[in-house]
Amino acid sequence: MNKVLITGSLGQIGSELANALSERYGVDNVIVSDVRAKTCDDQISGCECAVLDVTDPAQIASLVKKHNIKIIYHLAALLSAVAEAKPQTAWNVNINGLYNILEVAREFGCAVFTPSSIGAFGLSTPHDKTPQETIQRPNTMYGVTKVAGELLCDYYHKRFGVDTRGLRYPGIISYKTLPGGGTTDYAVEIYYEAIKSKKYTCFLKPGTYLDMMYMPDAIKAAINLMEADQKKLIHRNAFNVTAMSFEPDMLAASIRKKIPDFRIDYKIDPVRQGIAESWPNSMDDSAAREEWGWQPEYDLEKMTEDMLTHLREKLVG
Repeated sequence: MNKVLITGSLGQIGSELANALSERYGVDNVIVSDVRAKTCDDQISGCECAVLDVTDPAQIASLVKKHNIKIIYHLAALLSAVAEAKPQTAWNVNINGLYNILEVAREFGCAVFTPSSIGAFGLSTPHDKTPQETIQRPNTMYGVTKVAGELLCDYYHKRFGVDTRGLRYPGIISYKTLPGGGTTDYAVEIYYEAIKSKKYTCFLKPGTYLDMMYMPDAIKAAINLMEADQKKLIHRNAFNVTAMSFEPDMLAASIRKKIPDFRIDYKIDPVRQGIAESWPNSMDDSAAREEWGWQPEYDLEKMTEDMLTHLREKLVG
């Protein structure tokens, strides 16, 4: 069994991916890592943990060599709002970190999964049913690093034969991990506040449509792509994937079906609103469906029911 390394394991996707991979491949075959010293917690039970700074290539090489790693899920990155506040740091982590991972993968023969994002698109991109191949002119540092990352992964596959694969994720919603500085965070925060106070102040305007995905589908998409027959993959490093598209009032209405007195109001954050308006309203993910059988399991209503059920257990007991 090939051993797997996850970078950025304490992020929104990392901890849940670690659990899923451990169940699938065995806990002894999954190594989790993060730049933060607290690398092991109750969300990543049983996996061997390591402190790893992806901007240090020697650390990456040492860890890959020590554990004979053959698959890297490279999740370490700064997200959209944080990256816009710290653009220099975002470039260093998101691009130099990816370059280091790819160089180590080239040397040791590793396959690499790297998530891209709807942030790779911009105002000039078609916003409805955004095509797989289209104009990509983002106006944020996060978006710039995602486009550059897609191209860098393409290059390492074509030039050096590295088995690189990736997804353009929409906003990801989870009850297990808290928001991490993204523009789509409202769609996680709203559920917490619905349970706690039955009201939520949203930082995006009503009518701001964005693609979204529930975490179980996000995890499934990553694993299914990495297990797919690479001979069938045409768009290796930037597959559009999505599950649903909605705006804040639609999400609030979904919650009111379960919590009738829930209410939403608005206090717009101009930075995150500007970022959201540069992203697609909905993506065309037909390439992922055709090339490796992508199919989401959760729609808005099914996600809301599951989120509220688990958050009541988590917050109320």
